[in-house]
Amino acid sequence: MDIFRVFHVGLALLPLLLVFPVEAVWPLPQVTVSSPQVYPISPFAFRFQYSASSAVWEGCSVLDEAFNRYSRILFADWEQNPGTRTEDVLSGAAPFPTLAVSVSTPGCDDYPQLDSKENYKLSISDQGFLLTADTVWGALRGLETFNQLIWRTADGSYVINKTEITDYPRFAHRGLLLDTSRHYLPVKAILQTLDGMAYTKFNVFHWHIVDDPSFPYQSVLFPQLSKKGAYHPETHVYTSSDVKTVLEYARLRGIRVISEFDTPGHTQSWGRGVPGLLTPCYRKEKPCGTYGPVNPTLNSTYHFMAEFFNEVSYVFPDFYIHLGGDEVDFNCWKSNPHIQEFMKIMQFGDDYSKLESFYIKKLMDIVSWYGKSYLVWQEVFDNCVEMRNDTVVHVWKGDIKSAYLQELAAVTKAGYRALLSSPWYLNVIAYGQDWTQAYQVEPLLFDGSPEQKALVIGGEACMWGEYVDVTNLTPRLWPRAAAVAERLWSNATVRNLQDAYSRLSEFRCRLLRHGIRAQPLFVGFCEQEFEEL
Repeated sequence: MDIFRVFHVGLALLPLLLVFPVEAVWPLPQVTVSSPQVYPISPFAFRFQYSASSAVWEGCSVLDEAFNRYSRILFADWEQNPGTRTEDVLSGAAPFPTLAVSVSTPGCDDYPQLDSKENYKLSISDQGFLLTADTVWGALRGLETFNQLIWRTADGSYVINKTEITDYPRFAHRGLLLDTSRHYLPVKAILQTLDGMAYTKFNVFHWHIVDDPSFPYQSVLFPQLSKKGAYHPETHVYTSSDVKTVLEYARLRGIRVISEFDTPGHTQSWGRGVPGLLTPCYRKEKPCGTYGPVNPTLNSTYHFMAEFFNEVSYVFPDFYIHLGGDEVDFNCWKSNPHIQEFMKIMQFGDDYSKLESFYIKKLMDIVSWYGKSYLVWQEVFDNCVEMRNDTVVHVWKGDIKSAYLQELAAVTKAGYRALLSSPWYLNVIAYGQDWTQAYQVEPLLFDGSPEQKALVIGGEACMWGEYVDVTNLTPRLWPRAAAVAERLWSNATVRNLQDAYSRLSEFRCRLLRHGIRAQPLFVGFCEQEFEEL
């Protein structure tokens, strides 16, 4: 008779980890029933296949590619460390050499969206290996869990525990922001980051693609933006082909790509390629040669924005565009006599936040015209800009917990959806195990009704680029970002740091085996240390 262990989220699991490797899955599934019984898996015979009941079949780009990808990943270390003899593996009693995958909803060629379902069930039993999901996106999450369930015995054999898993994400938006303006990140580094996101079930790549320092996005309609605004017009740009590569690579991993083109501030690089877009700053009633935010008083500004965001809406398929709206310095506007005159005409008095709101509202109308919605940084909400009901407010301010929780309460009380990043700025580092701070965050720990808390759609880990480039991006991200991933996927009761440390240490070793240079959590070793590819 099998001795089953049923474990639900939130229990102290460390003692079980010593017996059941199945419980090392990251992020932790919602419900798992496991047994010490194992099934051998042959690296020569195992394959993925579509179930006869599946609504999608061979030719489904997402799953065809995923089957090939995971076939490589599952047994990547076989050649380096074959363990048992080949003839033993071939003659071994591997009763189920396939994982059957069944998806109940047709559709393989679309992009994932905010409301895409990611739930799945995984059954490893005497009746066979079966993965069922409502959508291909849920099937992808289940394939990653299956990948983590397989482990090697002391003699090198591949086995998997008898297991039943029911899983789904706690939050719909689980994102990671990369800043590619302050330091240009090669496409290869972005793609590797997308791999890490897939391993941790992140589902949104927030591409903060341009900012003050550089404009690496190569616009078709306005090529001067990158020619004048990029660090180098040929080597430090993202071409149309590059963007398509990132979009498709992300899609095949069930990851949305949300682009951010932040205005009216953070636009110094824009001004180099579009004369007249930025506000001339004055000193003693004369232009001083420097420029401030976008000039919100000119019709030409909105003509440009309409054309530019028409292109952006076409290039980036996601329903949402991040419009920024943060950290607008009013000093240049205050110094400009033409801006001052406009303020009088509009009866804004001396409140320059009204001028910012005037600009943001017109930009929102432009984006809405193209059938898109938007995310904005919290200042847009704080300045009382009129927004559509489906606007997502991105909360980033607040060094202390009470500040960002109060902001979440205010945003949701006003009826807007909210996204949290304040406690998850991974570019900020500290000596020691700072991943625990990110892990212990609880996004819904604010005073509010159940309806308010339902408006918190998730969060994002942010990697700002002032001190980060391709040389230190990966070890600074991983495995620390995984702590955020579990907080956003797993049940709120999953909080045991001892258990998390054990599982995250193992997951970090798994990342090394995948070629991702993840930094250590503490003293220790991995059986297979990192080797440069």
